Amino acid sequence: MYKIIGADKKEYGPVSGDQLREWIQQGRAGAATLVQAEGQADWRPVGDYPEFAEALAAKSPAPPPPFAAAGATGVAPEILERDYDLDIAGCIGQGWNLVQKNLGLLIGAVLIYLGIEFVIGVLGMIPLIGALFSLLNLFVMAPLMGGLFYVTLQAIRGQPTTAGDVFEGFRRAFIQLVLGYVVSAILTALCVIPAVIVALVTLWPAITHHQPPTPAAVFITAGVGLVCLLPTIFLSVNLMFTLPLIVDKRLEFWPAMQTSWKMVRKHWWQIFGLAVLVGLVNLAGFLLCCVGVLFSMPIGIAAMMYAYETIFSAARPQTP
Repeated sequence: MYKIIGADKKEYGPVSGDQLREWIQQGRAGAATLVQAEGQADWRPVGDYPEFAEALAAKSPAPPPPFAAAGATGVAPEILERDYDLDIAGCIGQGWNLVQKNLGLLIGAVLIYLGIEFVIGVLGMIPLIGALFSLLNLFVMAPLMGGLFYVTLQAIRGQPTTAGDVFEGFRRAFIQLVLGYVVSAILTALCVIPAVIVALVTLWPAITHHQPPTPAAVFITAGVGLVCLLPTIFLSVNLMFTLPLIVDKRLEFWPAMQTSWKMVRKHWWQIFGLAVLVGLVNLAGFLLCCVGVLFSMPIGIAAMMYAYETIFSAARPQTP
């Protein structure tokens, strides 16, 4: 058995020699990585251990695991059939503790995500070509968000990871993450089409004649909009774990959506309550001169991933 010092300077293990060889193959450990063998007091580079010489010589990027077969859930049947009880406040508290213990890692990953999104947003305001960058964002945001989920899950599970692993979504499940995001967005957008039609019918005459809309037109538009908001929220909550399931369980986008739907429906109000609480945390971060988002966003993501572990993992997450 061995303990190692990861790139984030945190101690991991003990792990077996086979696990360490796997980390070497994945690039998570190298010849200079400090290792402490069981029964030894000193830390030595992996390269000093002859049992890992072959693994170091053959080091190559490990391909991501294959996707679950079409129609398969990719999640153990006993997990899908079991019940769960979600501690909403506990998820937020665990998220806070995780961020405290992995501050540089999680904030670094969020900073990369927000930085890329900011650049694309600025480029999207350029006349004529801005629309191209807005379209490009559809193919960037979902893999990056999947990467954030991946980094956070690795931290929760005590596995070596770095802020740069926020790009893992591009390597592990690029197409499926994009499809999962786009299809979920289309389904929720369909819910608001009646509100858009009613708004055009009731408000357009006033707009074209440069007159204020009548109170009746405003009341009808607002009422239909509120009614359409309910299925939009219902769908969004049911599909909340689609991207984590794709990047973690290697599901294709449609089975991921079905699996998220099935498990969330068991305790919809608990998941909805968590989503509202995470939203309030992010709102508080935004109100703190926007800088607070660097802290609130990792906390919110970590809280969601602790809920994900409670619902979908065979081993329930431990409090950090």
